Amino acid sequence: MALWLAFTITFGLCLFYTCKAELQTFDHPINVDGSLSFLVIGDWGRRGAFNQSKVALQMGRIGEQLDIDFVVSTGDNFYDNGLTSEHDTLFEDSFTNIYTANSLQKQWYSVLGNHDYRGDAEAQLSPFLRQIDSRWICLRSFIVNAEFADIFFVDTTPFVESYFTDPEGHKYDWRGIGNRKTYTKNLLNDVESALSRSSAKWKIVVGHHAIRSIGHHGDTQELINLLLPILKANNVDFYMNGHDHCLEHISDKDSPIQFLTSGAGSKAWRGDVDNTNKGDVKFFYDGQGFMSVKLTPSAAKMQFYDVSGTVLHRVNVEKQRYYSSI
Repeated sequence: MALWLAFTITFGLCLFYTCKAELQTFDHPINVDGSLSFLVIGDWGRRGAFNQSKVALQMGRIGEQLDIDFVVSTGDNFYDNGLTSEHDTLFEDSFTNIYTANSLQKQWYSVLGNHDYRGDAEAQLSPFLRQIDSRWICLRSFIVNAEFADIFFVDTTPFVESYFTDPEGHKYDWRGIGNRKTYTKNLLNDVESALSRSSAKWKIVVGHHAIRSIGHHGDTQELINLLLPILKANNVDFYMNGHDHCLEHISDKDSPIQFLTSGAGSKAWRGDVDNTNKGDVKFFYDGQGFMSVKLTPSAAKMQFYDVSGTVLHRVNVEKQRYYSSI
């Protein structure tokens, strides 16, 4: 069994993380009232354009109401082609100078999306960015442990075969990936091992690509084949993603997993929906917005908001019980 090494780091607040041979873990404290609250946003970094600034404004308002503990980014953090380097001003123009509300001055836990891999992917992983803005934490795959909740962040872009075989003129930064099949196999083993060890009441997995979606990109077959069986076998409660520029809630047909898409942080795709794949869809919105999550040891409450901060859909889950409402 691999040794655990404990370190103390400071990114605006004190966090403790542990390095294991597989996935790095950040221990994040829960709220003083015993709850855990965070926002989920994806597909956002456009220097404030396409309503990114308006979404950020409402995130700040909701973040204050909920007294959030952190923010989750589901990837495609910087458009159109990621960052050019760790000195790219797009980082500050699309992140630091946009999400300025006091309530958003919390840790941001981020994964890479396919657009991020089209630039200097390693720049987003660089500790140098944390010198510019201490909120920023971006790794390929990692875990956030918050007492009764474990959140597993998974690097889904290398799973998609077409990015390697038919990149459509795009250049991807595969440094750090090596052989695709070896990388994804090892990552799946690490995720499965971490999930099986977890005793958290809530297990949440975050990736950029959807497992289930009726949006522009639709289902990701590689994740259905390789990742979903692991999630089902380990009683994962929620899979949260971006990639499709919309807000979605889809239930799994034969497990309690709820698929939650929050990829509407800026440019959205109005009317781009697959009407042939609507089974088990509880909610779909093709405009800009974001999602909030509030957890206690016995209940989970998610809400989807539009660009004006209006609640569009609610998801409420208790252990052994589940319901949703508009």
